[in-house]
Amino acid sequence: MAMTTGSGAGAMGEINVTPMIDILLVLLIIFMVIVPVTPKGLDALVPQPPKNPQKEIQNDRTIVVQVLGKGATNLTYKINENEYQHRDLLTKLTEIYANRAERVMFVKGDDDVNFAAIADVIDIAKAANVDHIGIMTPKIMQGQ
Repeated sequence: MAMTTGSGAGAMGEINVTPMIDILLVLLIIFMVIVPVTPKGLDALVPQPPKNPQKEIQNDRTIVVQVLGKGATNLTYKINENEYQHRDLLTKLTEIYANRAERVMFVKGDDDVNFAAIADVIDIAKAANVDHIGIMTPKIMQGQ
């Protein structure tokens, strides 16, 4: 606290705010540097529609697991149009991805299927060492 004497009627005390502003600016710069600028979120793998819709290319590397049925009972599972039982999914997916370097799979479900059935297929795929799992939505399946 500084005191000045002037031609006034008496002594007047004033606070010197310049050092406080300097400290405030230094703290502001420190907090700006500390805050991470990396975005946080989940990586998403979205299937792209074909560039030429008239010419359909069969790709044996693309694995699509379909969950068909209603609710959570009487579900049918297909891997690339081949029908399998629920208990055989882990064995078949492990066999498919045993020698693959690219471990990408898509899951497609009916509108009436509970998401718990889709999540179960995703868990089975993770147990079969599938790295990237995409969920196909009706808008993408229709080709927009």
